[in-house]
Amino acid sequence: MKEKVKKPIDVLTRPLQRFKKHEHSGGIVLGLSVVLALILANSSWSDNYFQLLHNEVGFQFNDISFLKYNLQLWVNDGLMAMFFFVVGLELKREFVAGELANPKKALLPIGAAIGGMLVPALIYFSLNPTGEASAGWGIPMATDIAFALAVMHLLGKRVPPSLKVFLMALAIIDDLGAVLVIALFYSSDIVVQNLLIGLGFVVLMILGNKMGIRNIWFYAILGIGGAWVAFLLSGVNATIAAVLAAFTIPADVGIKENIYIERVKQSINKFSTIAPKEGPTLSTEQLDVLETVKKDTNSAIPPLQRLEYAIQPFVTFFVLPVFALANAGVSLSIDVQELFSSNVLLGVGLGLLIGKVIGIVGFTYLLVKLKIAAYPSGMNLKNLIGTSFLASIGFTMSIFITSLAFTSEIYITQAKIGIFSASILGGIIGYFFLRFVNRSALKL
Repeated sequence: MKEKVKKPIDVLTRPLQRFKKHEHSGGIVLGLSVVLALILANSSWSDNYFQLLHNEVGFQFNDISFLKYNLQLWVNDGLMAMFFFVVGLELKREFVAGELANPKKALLPIGAAIGGMLVPALIYFSLNPTGEASAGWGIPMATDIAFALAVMHLLGKRVPPSLKVFLMALAIIDDLGAVLVIALFYSSDIVVQNLLIGLGFVVLMILGNKMGIRNIWFYAILGIGGAWVAFLLSGVNATIAAVLAAFTIPADVGIKENIYIERVKQSINKFSTIAPKEGPTLSTEQLDVLETVKKDTNSAIPPLQRLEYAIQPFVTFFVLPVFALANAGVSLSIDVQELFSSNVLLGVGLGLLIGKVIGIVGFTYLLVKLKIAAYPSGMNLKNLIGTSFLASIGFTMSIFITSLAFTSEIYITQAKIGIFSASILGGIIGYFFLRFVNRSALKL
């Protein structure tokens, strides 16, 4: 049997394909995008950079404008809807058949996530109790799973697998909490009629799921053209529509595994009996068999996982880097006195770096001591502290909430610098803490 013929394009794309498969590659691309945004915002191109973000894009019919928003808002409410859609798919998968499906196993990361959201919010609010600055209490609640897992990946076998699972489950619950916070506290001037229309489309998608509709286009058209647009016009953050739409995607298979295996065997046997056509193309009979295999394969994969697998690379290597380019650009020409003209920077920085650690470690330790939950294999108080520092890396969701919380450019700049500072320190401390703890453990 001949091997696949290697084409020149294969040689060129192979390094990129290998890079994409690494767990930490998304964090690297996101980090480079942050650096590029900071360079653009503090270079001779800064005026062009900020002007581009404020250019309005929309639809024009004669004198009527529709969905006309600036480019930054299209990124935050449009492109980021893809990110939130993937978050919704991950959440549903975890609740259906993942770490969060077992209530006993889920209890510890759920408790840790709640602590990791409440304590940072309280620290921030205690420093910023009044005025517009108080609206930023949701900023230090978030954990950026891409960056946190990228740092943990660098530790390799120095950390037990249970820590990675714990961190992933915690971050997923954290994302759910952030989504709820955005929906309940960062939506304004709600147009109830549009909201009800959006929810109506979501109900139609749920009914489609119950009826057994597995066609992805059905959910795409109703989700984007219906729910997303209606939510955008309602005043409720449009990314919430993406999460709700994700929860309507079927998570069951069309044909069971044993039936799929038998069907594929029959197709392979049939394919082998068909006389091959001369030349590089296939015969009609061969195409029919392969099409049957394709349909059976699609039926054997839950639409939820098929969508998640298909969209995840696009979100990781395009949506999040573009979001970083559009939102991480901060002019560093601000003087120190102006930087600390309010407690926003301190609230965000201390909330993430200190609040996350106190909340996660405190709630987890309490659950274990009260024997409500138990540490997973290989996890202990020491490496829990290191993991909680990694959870203080709160980039993507924190910056997103910053864009919703403030209109003041000073507050936005203060919040972003607080996010960058705490995230960098949290990543460094978490890395060295976990490395030191594991090395010392080997000596015991």
